[in-house]
Amino acid sequence: MSVVPSCFLVGLPGSGKSTIGRQLARRLSLPFFDSDHVIEERLGCSIREYFEREGEARFRDLEESVLDELTQGPVSVVSTGGGSVLRPANRAHLHERGTVVYLRSIPEEVFRRLRHDRNRPLLQVEDPLQRLRDLFEARDPLYRQTAHFVIETGRPSVATLVNMIVMQLELSGMTPPERAGNSDPAGR
Repeated sequence: MSVVPSCFLVGLPGSGKSTIGRQLARRLSLPFFDSDHVIEERLGCSIREYFEREGEARFRDLEESVLDELTQGPVSVVSTGGGSVLRPANRAHLHERGTVVYLRSIPEEVFRRLRHDRNRPLLQVEDPLQRLRDLFEARDPLYRQTAHFVIETGRPSVATLVNMIVMQLELSGMTPPERAGNSDPAGR
């Protein structure tokens, strides 16, 4: 069996990276890591609290360190924070150390999903939809630059999106077809 690289998911906050990542990892029989959850475990508080107390720059330093570790770790599926692509080192580590899938969601779609979510620090503003539009405009080129594949999230189900990603990985030779249906975590 050939070596399967890790799969890293990038995209706007609320684009489905964690939900899809968990299902994709299960489907590929790989461990799953959510970089934001890893950061929160290390901090002992929420990202929102840390963001408010220490500022974005300090948070981005910590995020860069965690992503550097996760991209060098065991083969896995990793969902990244929405701003992970802001730093050139993160973009390079993600792109060079695995397969990057950009879950592309338009701002209106994300807003519909997140309009009641109070845990996302960058969206705690007077006009969250405009904030998402601004984030999309700034980050879409960075997500595209980092990604090997772009998957339009639109309205397909999580299962459909996972199937689309697995198909892309198989077609590109990134995962052996027999691995995709394997439910044995040891890969036998």
